Amino acid sequence: MRSESVPAPDAGDHLVDPLQDDPRLPTLFGASWPAVQGFHGLLRDQGVLRGLVGPREVARLWERHLVNSAAVVPFLPETGRIVDVGSGAGLPGVVVAAMRPDAEVVLLEPMERRTDWLSEVVDTLGLDNARVLRGRAEDQIGLLEADAVTARAVAALDKLYGWTLPLLRVGGRLVALKGGRAADEAVAAEATGVRLGGGAARILEAPTAPGLESTSVVVVERTSRGTAPAPTPVSRGTESRSRRARRSTKGPRA
Repeated sequence: MRSESVPAPDAGDHLVDPLQDDPRLPTLFGASWPAVQGFHGLLRDQGVLRGLVGPREVARLWERHLVNSAAVVPFLPETGRIVDVGSGAGLPGVVVAAMRPDAEVVLLEPMERRTDWLSEVVDTLGLDNARVLRGRAEDQIGLLEADAVTARAVAALDKLYGWTLPLLRVGGRLVALKGGRAADEAVAAEATGVRLGGGAARILEAPTAPGLESTSVVVVERTSRGTAPAPTPVSRGTESRSRRARRSTKGPRA
């Protein structure tokens, strides 16, 4: 009989990630491998405790989360500014920052506990090209302009367009990781995309490592400013403090 003072082991505790020590991973991540491997360790050790991933996700961090995040990188510019909207645990933003070292990567996240986590990750991994910004995407319109925006598991495209397309310069692109409903969402969001200056949505296969399942990305270029009125900026957001921050400011909570 189990003592009530001793918690039962979590159902995911005994599971082992099938891609742990897989030789395909260093090849996939290339020069960013040390940083991505370090990020995996942080998520494995602290992700559940800090409410960033579910217990069962620990055994699926590589393929379901980190490799999946890497799938967006070939569709992103090598330089310029990339904004990861709703960065959460740092997926895909931290992986993007590691794999695009010559780009400025903004990890935009409204929840303070998550921006605290992101700041710790950026510091620990030494990602000097990444900065953490606490705030909502819609409040950054007119204040933050990007060459590319990424998003993963944030919202349906109809809503996501409203948050992301106005952040893009004309000629910039949204690259969103999407699942099996991508085509239906693209059709439902077409009018919103046109109103915000977005071109036709392209649903593209995004391969990862040989033998691993590919994923889908939705790529939308901003071809014009559109006809939607620009909202009045509400807040500049708060750039998260960190020990290494070069531009640390304190602002109102978003």
